Amino acid sequence: MVAIKRTRTYVAKPTELNPRWHLFDASVLPLGRMAGEIATILQGKHRPIYTATINTGDFVVVVNSATVKTTGKKREQKEYNFHSGYKGGLRTVTMDKMLDRTPNKVIEMAVWGMLPKTNLGRHMLKRMKVYSGPDHPHQAQIAGYAPTEGASEDNA
Repeated sequence: MVAIKRTRTYVAKPTELNPRWHLFDASVLPLGRMAGEIATILQGKHRPIYTATINTGDFVVVVNSATVKTTGKKREQKEYNFHSGYKGGLRTVTMDKMLDRTPNKVIEMAVWGMLPKTNLGRHMLKRMKVYSGPDHPHQAQIAGYAPTEGASEDNA
């Protein structure tokens, strides 16, 4: 009788997690492509130790959110809807006004739309830091890592 080798499912252990830091420049890639790459990194799907039930993702720093790159007429035509919960409580804001008021929120909402809507997804989103200008306080964490595709080249 031949023994059948059983393969076991791999589950990442907390001691094996070593989150890295990635820097993205919002003025380089279009918003949707950048948000997709960021969501993949936050979930940890780019790493071989990916486990769906554990936060195996990395940290992401996004700079220049005020000058986010978009295609077409999205700045004038894209609308964000917010509802207060009361009758007639729908508020609609265009992307242009949103970028004037809170440019970080545009990137956060785009990435949140691509993450799972669970407690783990909320923890993943907390690992993303967004800044409207080119300066950020995470230079020391990013210093040891090469920039990711679509990231700014000044921190190599």
